[in-house]
Amino acid sequence: MATSSKESIVCQHCGAEADMTLEGFERVEDVIKRERKLPCKSCGKEISWTEREDLKAIRVAMEAEKEAYQAYSKAAKRTKNLKGRDMFQQLSEFEMNHFQKLKDLLKSLEEKGEWILYSGTSFKKRSIPIKVEKPKGQEQLTDMDALRIAIREEKKAQAYYRSMAELTKDARGKDMYKHLANEEALHEKVLNDQYYSLHNTGVWSWGD
Repeated sequence: MATSSKESIVCQHCGAEADMTLEGFERVEDVIKRERKLPCKSCGKEISWTEREDLKAIRVAMEAEKEAYQAYSKAAKRTKNLKGRDMFQQLSEFEMNHFQKLKDLLKSLEEKGEWILYSGTSFKKRSIPIKVEKPKGQEQLTDMDALRIAIREEKKAQAYYRSMAELTKDARGKDMYKHLANEEALHEKVLNDQYYSLHNTGVWSWGD
């Protein structure tokens, strides 16, 4: 999940605006978990979390998921390793499914004011040739760079969704955000496993 999309939260006390970005929520994550409120950085007073903020948060997440889909699709095309290609392709499909679910959620909230249920997504088991060549030289470095960047983005995605689970009042909304956070955590684990496999052995372990 990428991080460039921005929406703003307006303080009802002083009128100051704050960007609703993944990085921003990471900085206030501990405050949210501890007090379940969002303080204005200008006046210090609590900003009320309303349905308006819910919709903005969903739009931020949708844009980030779309960018993550594009990033994983590019990585799948760039790597020559069949295992790496399959892993990046499945991650891209995962993120596109997240985007579609968030799009359905946004539509439901805008038209009906209702949160939707989200049961989660799973990786698919595919037949991949056992004998694969080790990536060499620059190819291996490029794959590892892609994995390193992806791990960083998945960490940010988890922080964002867990923060949204704390802020959102609806029970189904909380459950959906927790599901999304857990799936991003799974992505991080998968990426970490592949990074250390490439670093330590020079081969992809995906599908083993």
